[in-house]
Amino acid sequence: MTKDTSNQMWGGRFAAGPDAIMEAINASIGFDQRMAAQDIAGSRAHAAMLAKTGILTDTDAEAIREGLLTVLSEIESGTFEFSTALEDIHMNVEARLKDLIGEPAGRLHTGRSRNDQVATDFKLWVRDQIDAAISGIEALIRAFVAQAEVGADWVMPGFTHLQTAQPVTWGHHMMAYVEMFGRDLSRFKDARVRMNESPLGAAALAGTSFPIDRAMTAEALGFDRPAANSLDAVADRDFALEFLSAASICAMHLSRFAEELVIWSSAQFRFVTLSDRFSTGSSIMPQKKNPDAAELIRAKIGRIFGANTALLMVMKGLPLTYSKDMQEDKEQVFDAADNLMLALAAMEGMVKDMTANRDSLEAAAGSGFSTATDLADWLVRALNMPFRDAHHVTGSLVALAESKGCDLPDLTLEDMHSVHAAITEDVFGVLGVHNSVSSRMSYGGTAPTRVREQIAAWQAKLG
Repeated sequence: MTKDTSNQMWGGRFAAGPDAIMEAINASIGFDQRMAAQDIAGSRAHAAMLAKTGILTDTDAEAIREGLLTVLSEIESGTFEFSTALEDIHMNVEARLKDLIGEPAGRLHTGRSRNDQVATDFKLWVRDQIDAAISGIEALIRAFVAQAEVGADWVMPGFTHLQTAQPVTWGHHMMAYVEMFGRDLSRFKDARVRMNESPLGAAALAGTSFPIDRAMTAEALGFDRPAANSLDAVADRDFALEFLSAASICAMHLSRFAEELVIWSSAQFRFVTLSDRFSTGSSIMPQKKNPDAAELIRAKIGRIFGANTALLMVMKGLPLTYSKDMQEDKEQVFDAADNLMLALAAMEGMVKDMTANRDSLEAAAGSGFSTATDLADWLVRALNMPFRDAHHVTGSLVALAESKGCDLPDLTLEDMHSVHAAITEDVFGVLGVHNSVSSRMSYGGTAPTRVREQIAAWQAKLG
């Protein structure tokens, strides 16, 4: 076998053979360096606790503290040299700390393991992302509330099956998304409460014989308490899965509104005009204004869904406690978090900048026999007709209007009498779209009064 043939099995960068492949598959520094700040925060808390409990001298603890601050400064300034041979962020930081302060660096790892260290770092990183997501969702909700306030009494068609159903208000439609993203907000907040337990001090899996104070490190890192079981502390990735689950539901909501923006901004609908900041032109068709930001949000959401599924697949077959499979927990979460925050920011910008076209909305609101339900309700109220009979009469009137090429309000009283002789002129008072939305006064309904109540309630919540 020639040399060239033997190297084909390894391919370009792995021409050196199995050692290069093992280093590449084993190392995580290419992505887990994103947790540098969290890793150093955890190490500083651990060193302070070791000194407080007498496991570490104050002199060594001070040297470690100063050394870790130097390492953090180097990383933040971009001068730190990461090494693949050192595998991960933990060993890279520890090796550089040893270069800086010598022997005391070797004492830092007393009473802990990379297993509880990585669990702590990752949990701190995810917690930071939850906080960022909460802020991003709140900003998006404010943008929807502002749109709702402007158009609380503007009429538009409400849809089922993407077919005109009943008139609603623009404000009511905007507030529907406020409720959706409000649930996302509560999911992230709820997940944050549940995950806020510190793994640090669980060590490899069984705890440690050193007299450490896990409550002290938990408090220093902003956790509510230490995790109660050392096996679970190092094996748990539920916090990442909950983040991805909440992110996936939030992403689904983003995609639903992105789809509406794509439809609404089309020449066929003209419900909204998107700003130039979130649109692009065509290379060949000068008239085009494409809703690219909305389309990209709609597409990027798949990456968040994929990350959720991928981590579930990683975790589903793992016995307690730590397995190297769990190194594959981070890249998906990092990517999902990046794409969620980008999508939230882009959607907030589009919602803030978009202009609802009131005339187009109102023209569409009255099409498609959208007040048919109002007519049926009037027959029940005014003529004491059973609703099923009223439904049948209304259907006959819709068919009549279709045959005449007009809408229900355009039928004459004589036309209506041809279907049911007891109908009076009062019926025309419920057939206009503004009359229709104003009548929907039930709690949670589309009446402008109710919409403004919803807006006020959310403004109070948001502060």
